[in-house]
Amino acid sequence: MLTNPVQASNMLRRMDFGKVLVPVSGDPVDEEVIRMACALAQDSGSLVRALYVIEVERSLPLDAPVERETARAEDILARAQEFAREAGHDIETGLLQAREAGPAIVHEATEGRADLIVMGVGYHRRAGVFDMGDTPSHVLREAPCHVVLFRAAASPEDGK
Repeated sequence: MLTNPVQASNMLRRMDFGKVLVPVSGDPVDEEVIRMACALAQDSGSLVRALYVIEVERSLPLDAPVERETARAEDILARAQEFAREAGHDIETGLLQAREAGPAIVHEATEGRADLIVMGVGYHRRAGVFDMGDTPSHVLREAPCHVVLFRAAASPEDGK
């Protein structure tokens, strides 16, 4: 595991990625991961695809219309495109409905033949300790490609 951002960036820039998948969730860390993915893509001419997964409750059919969640997802993906344009890169976007985001992201990476997943994690505490959550844990365990996990910095309020 590399914790030095300069070393990590240099290592990643030496690798060749044809397709980069960036799961987004509306967390403030999305902007950083989109910019990071675009910077990597510009070095290698890679395609970047931002993906939002709507998690559908088990009590509903998987293809149930979820207008409110869809509108939120479309706003988040539009922001991802804006962040990418500001970074000088065009990206593709995708929207999926699934029971759980982690398996959906891994499936999308597999089917889309992604070479890299760049994923952000906000700083969240559970029972007083940092908790990355189920989705990043699943992606790290099951992804068929390289995964870069970017954790947001803790704010002073997080230490309380």
